[in-house]
Amino acid sequence: MKKTLVRRAVALTSAITMAGVLMTGCGAKEETEEAIFTKGVYVNYREGATTRDYYYVFYDEGAGYTEDGNTGIGVPFAVTQEGGKAVFSFGGEDEESRNEFVMETVENGVIKGQFDGDGIILYFEPLMNVDPQNFDAVQYLAQFNPSTEAEYTDPNGWSVRYAREHFEVTTQDNMTAFVYTGESAGTNMVMVTYEVSKTAEDYANGLAESWGKDNVTISKGIFPGTDDVDGYWVSLAPSEDGSGLYQTAIIRDYMDGVFSFELTGHNSGDEAMDIAVSDDLAMIIDSIAFLNE
Repeated sequence: MKKTLVRRAVALTSAITMAGVLMTGCGAKEETEEAIFTKGVYVNYREGATTRDYYYVFYDEGAGYTEDGNTGIGVPFAVTQEGGKAVFSFGGEDEESRNEFVMETVENGVIKGQFDGDGIILYFEPLMNVDPQNFDAVQYLAQFNPSTEAEYTDPNGWSVRYAREHFEVTTQDNMTAFVYTGESAGTNMVMVTYEVSKTAEDYANGLAESWGKDNVTISKGIFPGTDDVDGYWVSLAPSEDGSGLYQTAIIRDYMDGVFSFELTGHNSGDEAMDIAVSDDLAMIIDSIAFLNE
């Protein structure tokens, strides 16, 4: 399953040209009567911003998608451009809500302007030597911040932090997966699931049954990220032989349904490797935060 409109791998080449641009000298301002944005990738940031981690990817002058360099999440857009203006329809051509970007200046290829005259100055800076057909914002950003933690915030009102360089984050329907991509044995991941019309107790019992109830323990305690919310712990200890598989799920009642963090890991027998993987997985669980509680 893929992130919303995510493209794989940092690309090798791209030709980013500003159509209709009039150059009046090195470092001078430029003006365009045609399309503001052309095929390519632009990093988007506010005036005075210290981080540059949000991207607009243009397949051509009429369509593309946005992507967050921390989470890989974004939305598609259609765009019409004329006379220093670009009208974006985020979500697709049929989206009713539209936003008009008005260009103020272009200097050294960097576009300055505002959306809907809201007073927030934004810049769109073209990235060189990247291919919009294969652009991956998370991988692109990670090369500049290889040890930086990232934060994932979910529309259901929770967030976690994770090691950006070691995890791929994917979402589908009611599930979000944090899959470990570093050196390890077997699959190592945290799967977060929100399911309606169930209780935490029923979900915990059903999960224990599916894992093989005789080898599973269920206990209760305070759910991580809360002070007084009860949760269920379902645990399958690693076997001394075989694949080294171990599993733990932490489950709570949440918004008329049930919310579960399910950790799947494999021990390799290499103590240093296993500790590194375990620490990165634990970071996700230890950083759980609920935004509406």
